[in-house]
Amino acid sequence: MYFDFEKLDSILSEHKPTPGSLIGILEDIQEEFRFLPEEALVLISSRIGVPASRVFSVATFYNAFSLIPKGRHVVSVCLGTACHVRGAGDILAHLRKQMNVNSSGTTPDLQFTIEDVRCLGCCSIAPVLKVDDEVYGHTNPDKARDILEGYKKQEAGEA
Repeated sequence: MYFDFEKLDSILSEHKPTPGSLIGILEDIQEEFRFLPEEALVLISSRIGVPASRVFSVATFYNAFSLIPKGRHVVSVCLGTACHVRGAGDILAHLRKQMNVNSSGTTPDLQFTIEDVRCLGCCSIAPVLKVDDEVYGHTNPDKARDILEGYKKQEAGEA
């Protein structure tokens, strides 16, 4: 997999080379690359003087970080109690089938990652679907499909 070491160097240069900067560095790398490449974690270890095992431990402990590539858009389907009883499981199954996601939940073109979450705190508008930072309430399988189709069109420059 191609990895942009120049971009990584740029990110690292924005942080103090101290152990206390680890999480900030990981956040910036995750934002830039949509995952934490192993090469980056090893380089971070040497740059800030933290054992690689500690860097990997932090990277795998926090749910916000991923060691596998995520799609350009992260789609979170809430499976909290209110959403679950209103059919969120059907929405999740429908999207996974329609989008042909792989075992990581990511589409082959790396456009979408579809994941389930336990609660988005939007029970009054359940079932809820979140794409990146945008929340969509009162969804159903057809509405969820239409929402993602809108993102596809936007990416293609049709919207």
